[in-house]
Amino acid sequence: MILTVGLLLASAAIIYLSCEYFVNGVEWAGQRFGVSRGAVGTVLAAFGTALPESVVTFVAVVFGDNDAQKEIGVGAALGGPLVLATVAYAVVGFVFLTSKDRQTGKLLATVNTKKLSRDQSWFITIFIFKVLLGLVGFALKPWLGILFLLAYGIYIRSELHSEDALGRHEKLDPLKFQPNTKDPSSGWVLFQTVGALAVIFAGSRLFVHQLDAIGPWLGMRPQMVALLLSPVATELPEILNAVIWVRQGKVALALGNISGAMMIQATVPSALGLLFTPWMLEPPLIWAASVTLAAVIGLDILLRRNALGSTRLSLFSLFYVLFGAGLFVLGRHP
Repeated sequence: MILTVGLLLASAAIIYLSCEYFVNGVEWAGQRFGVSRGAVGTVLAAFGTALPESVVTFVAVVFGDNDAQKEIGVGAALGGPLVLATVAYAVVGFVFLTSKDRQTGKLLATVNTKKLSRDQSWFITIFIFKVLLGLVGFALKPWLGILFLLAYGIYIRSELHSEDALGRHEKLDPLKFQPNTKDPSSGWVLFQTVGALAVIFAGSRLFVHQLDAIGPWLGMRPQMVALLLSPVATELPEILNAVIWVRQGKVALALGNISGAMMIQATVPSALGLLFTPWMLEPPLIWAASVTLAAVIGLDILLRRNALGSTRLSLFSLFYVLFGAGLFVLGRHP
């Protein structure tokens, strides 16, 4: 037990330190390769941190030896967006409340709220479609997975060609692998970014394994661990990226990373699930989808009304508490 807790804390520390290097590297990569400021968060950072989770889903649904293993992939396709829409967004609010920027400006002072609201609308439309597909069965359903991949391709294209409110890249901190160089080489930028991502992936896997071991000690069934705890672990890089960027006063990048990761989670894992599993959602998954939609719709409404502050955003964590309570009830009545 002591060893497991120690490894859990150590892996969390490793992920956080790696995220420091990753966010620094990915900002330089965006500037080096001419990616717009907004797309650094929504595309580059989001794709990098969500790639390991998508690989896990791919392995589960394609190479799973039985239905139970394939269900892990289906659960990941719904558990990931749930954590991002509740815990990750709430963390941005919590960190902002305790940051120096709380006294100097509003949470969304540097954020293109119209663009962020548009991202939520994209997500809501795609997410509702994938949930509805999980309620019915028909012969051509697996082929609809291709539509989700196309949707993500269209989203990436729109992000890369959009002009965000921040305009050009601001002055960046020195590259950590070349701290004394004002203009680091592209090779070192890529080496730091990819290397940090590899360490994040390894640390995340270690974190997940420790949570899987702790679950039974807490009296939690494997299904509850997979839906309630494991998604928090797999989304930990996005959450820690948000902490780092908010502490640096870069709220737009933090929120963009989360919304971009949500778009990946709504499309790529869903496509894999549709292509390689029956994609029929059980009550716990339907409950997870319902809470996710409620949270994102609430966020979108507040954005459209320009009424989203740090306190209100932090309260989105209550949606995750609600999900946990509902999951407990469903677990008692299978």
